[in-house]
Amino acid sequence: MSTTTSTATSAGGRMPPVLLRAREVLAAVLAWTAAALLIAMTLLVLYQVFTRYVLGAPADFTEELVRYCLIWTGFVAAAYAFATRRHMALVVVRDTLPTAGRRALVVAVDLLVLVFALAVITIGGALLAYAARHETSALLGIPRSIVYGVAPIAGALIVLVQLVNVWEDVVDPDAALAGSEDGDTTGGTA
Repeated sequence: MSTTTSTATSAGGRMPPVLLRAREVLAAVLAWTAAALLIAMTLLVLYQVFTRYVLGAPADFTEELVRYCLIWTGFVAAAYAFATRRHMALVVVRDTLPTAGRRALVVAVDLLVLVFALAVITIGGALLAYAARHETSALLGIPRSIVYGVAPIAGALIVLVQLVNVWEDVVDPDAALAGSEDGDTTGGTA
């Protein structure tokens, strides 16, 4: 992780270091969580192959568990992408705009992501998890709300990160623009 070179006052046109540090810590936790989920999926698939081809009795639960880990990994990785500003972006329009237009576009996109994350992922995900509370998975027998519960959690994390990102867009637009171009969440150089 790179360290920030900005000062602590937002009045001076810089993000408070505590917010930048919180975003970095959250990104690190999300990265480790996604890595752990990927490792778990790999081990489960290897176990499935071993039980199927070596023991001749496949462990059926692994297929469902791997599927759930994949769902969780997707949501955790999405939150990580927004925390680090390393999400996919089509930059054809942005790169043709002057600096002021780029700044405005970055703010607009971050606000749209914030609204989407709040309305669809957080609220919609919570409603989905609540609606699935009485359904159980076929092989594991766990409530599907546990599986779908990752959506509102990841959505809430994206909302929090996007609030920091929008604040950065407004308070320190040069750092925000640099971060959106190279994925550096601090806007500074390492």
